[in-house]
Amino acid sequence: MLKQTTLWASAACFLTFGSGAIAQDANTVVATVGDTEITLGEMIITRAQLPAQYEQFPAEIIFQGILDQLVQQQLLADSVGDEPDRVKYALVNERRALMAGETINAITTEAVTDAAVQAAYDARFDGVEPATEYNASHLLVETEEEALAAKARIDGGEEFADVARDVSTGPTGPNGGNLGWFGAGSMVPEFEAAVMALEVGAVSDPVQTQFGWHVVTLNETRLEEQPELDALRQQLSSEIQEAAIQEVLEELRAETEITLPEEGAFDPALLLNLDLLEPDAE
Repeated sequence: MLKQTTLWASAACFLTFGSGAIAQDANTVVATVGDTEITLGEMIITRAQLPAQYEQFPAEIIFQGILDQLVQQQLLADSVGDEPDRVKYALVNERRALMAGETINAITTEAVTDAAVQAAYDARFDGVEPATEYNASHLLVETEEEALAAKARIDGGEEFADVARDVSTGPTGPNGGNLGWFGAGSMVPEFEAAVMALEVGAVSDPVQTQFGWHVVTLNETRLEEQPELDALRQQLSSEIQEAAIQEVLEELRAETEITLPEEGAFDPALLLNLDLLEPDAE
């Protein structure tokens, strides 16, 4: 990978191309190292793999930095002699992954369209009733007796928030016990059941949960708003892509003969044995 120091060191010797340069394609030879040609296509791929931070550098510095890198890599590669087996296997894997990536890109381009995303969005909410959300407050104490005493104060006319600030041991005590908005499944079952059984403005009898004893009041309810399509676009796109890839894989599996090893034929620990990649490994 290019280093920033390499790029800046190259700044003094970058190549300049005039507006009258002849047309060039990916096979255009930019440099040769011994008998090996370095093409424009190889440089383009290297540039595409650089992190976004390199966008800050001028194009000519990037060009020369990449060229220097590829020349240096070729010099070092030529010094190896015979291609090591581990390089051969790595190249096979790399080619396989790149070719698979090309297929995935083609599948994604065809499957993930605005129309497909819209259809998936409509299907997700078709016939779905909006869920109810609750805004509640509570106070939390250790014993039922303390909870009954707190409720008696509220029934006697004291404000729920004032009593909560006075007696609640929960983290919401200082703000009057307000829990904000939450939906079904957000609270422990006993607490949630108590909230859902209340009318707005009503106060519950003491409710026991794993945290202690609660007194709850329901402040307000509302229907959950359906999220906008753009908020779900990435998630829907991923789901469409995954479904399309799986469909293609199933089709390919159905038409391709695949031979797999019998169970126990290989020791999984062999994958840690790098010695098998050495030329004299048996």
